[in-house]
Amino acid sequence: MLESVALILVSGVVLEYILKQLKLPALLGYLIAGMILGPFGMDLIHSELLRLSPEIRQVALIVILTRAGLSLDIRRLLKVGRPAIMMCFVPATVEIIASLIFGPLFFGFTLIQSLLIGSILAAVSPAVVVPRMVDLIQSRRGTNKQVPQMILAGASADDVFVLVLFSAFLTIALGGSVSAWTFMQVPVSIIAGILGGAVLGYLLNILFVHVRLKRVFQVMILLTSGMLLMSLEAVFAGLFSGILAVISMNIMIRTQSEKLSDDLSGSFNQIWFVAEIFLFFLVGVSVNPANAVSYGFLPILFILILSLCRLFIGVKLSLLKTPFNKKEKTFVLMSYLPKATVQAAIGSVPLANGITGGELMLALAVLSILITAPFGAIGMDYFAPRLLTNDSE
Repeated sequence: MLESVALILVSGVVLEYILKQLKLPALLGYLIAGMILGPFGMDLIHSELLRLSPEIRQVALIVILTRAGLSLDIRRLLKVGRPAIMMCFVPATVEIIASLIFGPLFFGFTLIQSLLIGSILAAVSPAVVVPRMVDLIQSRRGTNKQVPQMILAGASADDVFVLVLFSAFLTIALGGSVSAWTFMQVPVSIIAGILGGAVLGYLLNILFVHVRLKRVFQVMILLTSGMLLMSLEAVFAGLFSGILAVISMNIMIRTQSEKLSDDLSGSFNQIWFVAEIFLFFLVGVSVNPANAVSYGFLPILFILILSLCRLFIGVKLSLLKTPFNKKEKTFVLMSYLPKATVQAAIGSVPLANGITGGELMLALAVLSILITAPFGAIGMDYFAPRLLTNDSE
C-alpha cells in the first residue's frame, strides 16, 4: 500500500506543476490520474487503499471545511441576507424539478427514479467550490459585497438539503414510507449542526487562548474535533449536519479571535495541498469511464439541461433584487456548476440497492463529475480576477 501512496503523491506533484504551466486547475489532473491508475484503468492502486478511500476523502473534506470556517466573517455575511439563504436550497430544488420533467422524457424514468437522479445530481461540490472561495476571501477579491462568502455558505448548506432529500427518495424507492418528520430533519440537522459546532468552537478558543500550546498541537486538536463532529452525523442520522458543524466550529473561533484563526488558517493551507491530491485522485478512482460513455450523447444532454436550469433559473431567482452587478452574478452562476464529491459518494447507491435504472444513474453521476467539475473549476480560476473586484487595493 505504501507504493500506492507514493504513486499518488508523486503523480500529484508532477501533474500540479504541469497543469500550473498550462494555467489549468490541478484537480483536473488528479481526477484523470485517478481514472487512469485506478481499478478501471491500469489498476495500480492497492485494494486496501481503495477500501479506505471514503475515510481518506472524509478527512480531506474536513480540511476544506476547516479552512472555510476560519476564513468566513459571519458578521459581514449576515449583511447579505436573503440571497445567502436562498442559495442554500433554491438552485438544488430547481434542478430536481427539472429532473422530474426531463427524466421521463429522456430515459422513461418513473417519478421516484427522476427524483432520485435529480437529488444525486443537484449537489454542488464543496471540494471544488470551498477552497476557491477561501482563496478569494484571503486575497480579498469580491469580499466587499460578500460574493465568495455567500457562495461558500450556500454550497455547504446545499449538500445537507440534497442529502436529506436523497435519503427520503431512496426510502420510497425501496418500498418504505416517508413522513413529514423526514423532511423536518432538514432544519433540525442544520440547526443542530450549527449549534453543536459553535459550542465546541467556543470551548476550543478558550483552550487555545488560555493554554499555551504549540501550533502543531492546536492544528491536531482542531482536526480531531472536526473528525468528531463528522462522526456525529452518522450517530445522529438525519439529525445532525457534520459539514455545517465543522464550519460553525471554526467560524466561532474566528469570531472570538481573528489573529488565532489567521494563524491556524495558514497551517491548514499547507495541509490542503496534500489533502487535495488524495481527495480528487480518489474521486477519479471511483469513476468508470467506459460505463459513463456507453449510453451515448443523451445522458450528456440531460446533464447539461439540468445544469442550465439550475444556473439560469435557480441561481438567478436567488439573486433577484440584489446589489450584485452583472459580472458578480455571472461569477456566482459559474461557481454553482461543479459537482464531484457528493456524486462520487452516492451515485452508486441506487445500483447497490438493486433499484431499476441504477446503472444509468451511476453513469449520469460519473458524467456530471467529468463535465462540470473541470469546467467549473477552470471557469472560477480564470474568471475570478476578471469578474470580481480586488478589494485589497
